[in-house]
Amino acid sequence: MDSTKLLKDKVVLIVDDEVDVTDTVAEVLDMCFIRKANDYDTARQYLLSYTFDIVVLDIMGVNGFDLLKLSVKRGFPTVMLTAYALTPEALEKSIKLGAVSFLPKEKMSDLDEFLADVVLKGGQPVWDKLFEKLGGFFNKHFGPDWKQRNQFFEDFEQSMMQSKEVE
Repeated sequence: MDSTKLLKDKVVLIVDDEVDVTDTVAEVLDMCFIRKANDYDTARQYLLSYTFDIVVLDIMGVNGFDLLKLSVKRGFPTVMLTAYALTPEALEKSIKLGAVSFLPKEKMSDLDEFLADVVLKGGQPVWDKLFEKLGGFFNKHFGPDWKQRNQFFEDFEQSMMQSKEVE
């Protein structure tokens, strides 16, 4: 998969309270048209005023979940990118609020590949691909039995398997 071709000229909003993070993401996504916001108010204004192919949101420091609700309401495929909120609870909340993916900042250098999956799927959720690629990472950070400890993930995994069978 050539992520550069898939992402070329996509309009992406990057929201993080850390300028170095938005700058790094912009470098990784240099084939895209980038808008950056480093605070909630700027991000909210962009979400209300422009159209985006993909929105990448931090959770902490910018009220990421509130921005996620607005982004989803506007119909923008939204990816959560986080370090401090890298928890099963934040992942569950992201899924429930309509995010299409959830990435640890440690994987920021591979963001183009994850966003290419979003583009390939037409902006629809790519949870199956994410868990396939980052299952080991999540197991290491959350504990090997993290899905079994939360009924939501048990049910969610079942529904993903059922929808794959339908395809």
